Amino acid sequence: MQKTVLQFEEKVADFIEANGLFSSGDRVLLAVSGGADSIALLHVMQSLKAKNVLDSELLCAHIHHQLRGSEADSDEDFVVAETSRLKLPVTTKRLDVCGFARANRLSVETAGRKLRIENLLEIAKAKNCRQVATGHQKNDNAETVLHRLLRGTAFRGLGGIWPARAFDDEIQFVRPLLCVTRNEIVEYLQKRSLQWRTDRTNADCAYRRNYIRHRLLPVLQQDCAGAIADHLSELAYSARRLHSLVCRRVEDVWSVRADFVGDKVVLNLEGFLAESPLIKVELVRRSLTRLGSGERDLTHQHYEKILQIAEQNVSGRKIQLPGGFVVWREYENLIFEHCQELPASARQISQSANLEVPGRTRFGSYRIEAAILETEEGDLEQSKTHKSQFVEWFDLNKLELPLVTRFREAGDRFWPLGSAGAKKVGKFLTAAQVPQHIRRKILIVADRKKTIWVWPVRISEQARITGGTRKILQLQITGPNLQC
Repeated sequence: MQKTVLQFEEKVADFIEANGLFSSGDRVLLAVSGGADSIALLHVMQSLKAKNVLDSELLCAHIHHQLRGSEADSDEDFVVAETSRLKLPVTTKRLDVCGFARANRLSVETAGRKLRIENLLEIAKAKNCRQVATGHQKNDNAETVLHRLLRGTAFRGLGGIWPARAFDDEIQFVRPLLCVTRNEIVEYLQKRSLQWRTDRTNADCAYRRNYIRHRLLPVLQQDCAGAIADHLSELAYSARRLHSLVCRRVEDVWSVRADFVGDKVVLNLEGFLAESPLIKVELVRRSLTRLGSGERDLTHQHYEKILQIAEQNVSGRKIQLPGGFVVWREYENLIFEHCQELPASARQISQSANLEVPGRTRFGSYRIEAAILETEEGDLEQSKTHKSQFVEWFDLNKLELPLVTRFREAGDRFWPLGSAGAKKVGKFLTAAQVPQHIRRKILIVADRKKTIWVWPVRISEQARITGGTRKILQLQITGPNLQC
């Protein structure tokens, strides 16, 4: 008995180390439903921590979907009792999955998954956890690969469930049990005399995943040499390795060829057409997902049409995609945009605003304050200490009023402070390694003839103050959080 338990825990520990799932001192949120997989996750993680194999602080969360009445209530009570026995803190949350599904025209299964992920992320952030660990195991991975094959997928989809996946900039979902099968988990629990809860809806083959689990996989196993779950997991591993290779090349191309311009992604086609189809498709996918497009509704035909537009060199032709996304070619650029109907106030934001000088101007979620300062010779250096990232000074005598502010547009140029001459804003931002989440929020401030500030990154050499400046225009712009 002891040997089986040790082998199981060593297998999980080796998988955690091989995939770098945790770092020393991490706070980890364990998603505990009460089922066999999550109870195994709970106990193996606690055991590894007790043996000093894992140096992480463990917290738990239980999501109550309010779908199975008293059975779900009993699941919650069981998880609270089990985590209490292990002296681990637990957060429970109840969700109105049915109401959310009706309101958003989703299946109960999809609504439950979406709400579960959102709320686990919310709990993790509140508890300062960097990872959310779930009980997905090798059989789940096999079912995922088959599910995607039935629906239609490319090599990326064949990657199945990844050991770690970032759901936002701060938090990863990690799967420490992907190296073990459902049978190994049940044996581990039995050897340790541990109890778990059984969800009767998991036997309902009306759900596609349950059909794959209870009907399709057993039939495939009959004619398979070896364990079908192992074969499909190996396939997924190979697909993930291929995807990682593709992503390394895509990252190189993306950093040079892609740019956020306002609410669009602009993909420069110089060199794009020489890339392999795998790289092209991944660049297109990344462009769409950076704008918020989901991937479930994007088909092979959608990608083919987008690549045809890129290759045909016909400007103006547009492709409508699910979810209100549009793609078209404009000269040497492929443009991706989310064109959902916006309220009147939002449509105004996409244009421009004249700045009150001096005075205050609202531009969407941005607030611009302009003031004119008089300075005496010798006062300039001392006064500079009051400036910040969001406050800049300009030589008023070098400006041609009025000033306007707007979001970036393709082809924008300016002369960055300290540079030898003018350059395209997009190329300047790439050279300055400005992160994409900041590029989305950048504003252009310009006078009649030139851009004077690419906020919040750099002002223009043509408007800088000097020792001879006597009138300073001070601009302060506050707006969206630049950390996310």
